[in-house]
Amino acid sequence: MKRFLGVLLALPLSVLAAEPVATAATAAAPVASSGVAGQLTQLVFGLLLVLGLIFFLAWLLRRVQQAGPAGKGQVIELIGSRALGPRDRLMLVQVGNEQILLGLSPGTITALHVLKEPVQVPGTIDKTTPEFAQRLLEILGKDQKDKK
Repeated sequence: MKRFLGVLLALPLSVLAAEPVATAATAAAPVASSGVAGQLTQLVFGLLLVLGLIFFLAWLLRRVQQAGPAGKGQVIELIGSRALGPRDRLMLVQVGNEQILLGLSPGTITALHVLKEPVQVPGTIDKTTPEFAQRLLEILGKDQKDKK
């Protein structure tokens, strides 16, 4: 690597040299410059290959996640959420037939209460989606009902 950097730094200086270089040195210079050009080309193609592989794997990961299990088969369902402060929340979660009120703060989750009678929440997703998000989805042409 030090040799490569030395050759790379010496090339501009050798072009600017005022004295003619001996024939043996001129015969070695094209070999060195073609070697550097070859190494640089190999470096660029290797970098492009690695970047292409990263983008391909990201694309593949997104495709696999979309084909994963649907949300309807899950046992735990989030019923509602309310922010108490910038980092604290109350969440109502349904597990099977039970509803549990959870308190979330940074680093801790605490079960506050297990409800004896489940709270009935309107089943439409449109009421829980903020108005801005609804309008944005309408503009983009995506319907929330397709996600059910």
